[in-house]
Amino acid sequence: MRLSWDIFCTVIDNYGDIGICWRLARQLAQERKEPVRLWVDDLAAFARLNPAIDGSATQQHCDGVEIRHWCSPWVAVAPHAVVIEAFACNPPEAFLAAMAASQPKPVWINLDYLSAEDWVEGCHRLGSRHPRLPLTHYFFFPGFTPATGGLLREAGLLTQRAAFDQVEFLQGLGISPPQPAQPLVSLFCYDNPALPAMLQHWRLNQELTLLVADGKPRQQVEAWLERPFTVGSSIRQGRLLLHALPFLPQPDYDKLLWACDWNFVRGEDSFVRAQWAGQPLVWHIYPQDDAAHMVKLEAFMHRYSETLAAPAADSLRAFWRAWNHGDGKACSAAWPALAAHGPALRQQALRWCAQQTERPDLMQQLAAFATEKSTLPQ
Repeated sequence: MRLSWDIFCTVIDNYGDIGICWRLARQLAQERKEPVRLWVDDLAAFARLNPAIDGSATQQHCDGVEIRHWCSPWVAVAPHAVVIEAFACNPPEAFLAAMAASQPKPVWINLDYLSAEDWVEGCHRLGSRHPRLPLTHYFFFPGFTPATGGLLREAGLLTQRAAFDQVEFLQGLGISPPQPAQPLVSLFCYDNPALPAMLQHWRLNQELTLLVADGKPRQQVEAWLERPFTVGSSIRQGRLLLHALPFLPQPDYDKLLWACDWNFVRGEDSFVRAQWAGQPLVWHIYPQDDAAHMVKLEAFMHRYSETLAAPAADSLRAFWRAWNHGDGKACSAAWPALAAHGPALRQQALRWCAQQTERPDLMQQLAAFATEKSTLPQ
């Protein structure tokens, strides 16, 4: 069944939400060859993520996707067959009214946040009637088990990873490949009080090359250095070599994760991409009120480390907890054990990646669900 898609996205925190929506929209257009219209409220942020985007255009096309500026006043359009609101971003009332007046009515899906918590399986695919309009709103949860919606993964992604040339990629960034005994680590995080202690620990104790993402990570490293750390610069501090990366578009960021021995990632989009990289990772989860994010962190750590030997699993949990609590002293104490278990954690990363690849990806599951609901009487 041929479908068409509206995807609504609000840019809440940097680039995570739009990063996920853009990957999904592009995959639908390129792999299913179906019409996709992506509504974005902050085109300037989108343009930084994808330099091909015109941040001032109200309507444009890129990679087969129609991109509209989600602005006020709303411009009336006929809804597509499937409407995805990403992360409960609430489409305009006028658009909901147009959905209610459509025959047949669109399949309306709230694409929710990723979580490994047990309750997600019970809520995945559930519907809720709109309080006023004749519309049903379905909840769709990405996840790590067969009872959830899977993860975003483009066709051929792992084949591209297998053919990846690390040396060529690093040279393109002006970076010489490190020696085998000198781990290559990517750093992408929220502001983290633990980072200065980790930088000091590495400076004194370990030969390590740190590739620092632009934005908050680079600014925090610059504050620690107490000197300029501009994009493209390299600075040695004791045993630690620092490189300030330019802002990388999504395809290049994926390659960065493939190139590194360890990946510090944050939020949801880079977290998922690090899992496809098949390398050891450290996750800085998005902080929430009342420490609700720590429940999500514990749920994922439990699933991810189930098949790990106890010492490696314990080292992972200890460092991840310390990193997410912003406890620099605990991070410095926990890092040597985590680093020592690097080979076991890399094998686990590859096992986990293969296990997740066995299931249909998020786009495929969304399309199957929308097709199923489109054929039901309304």
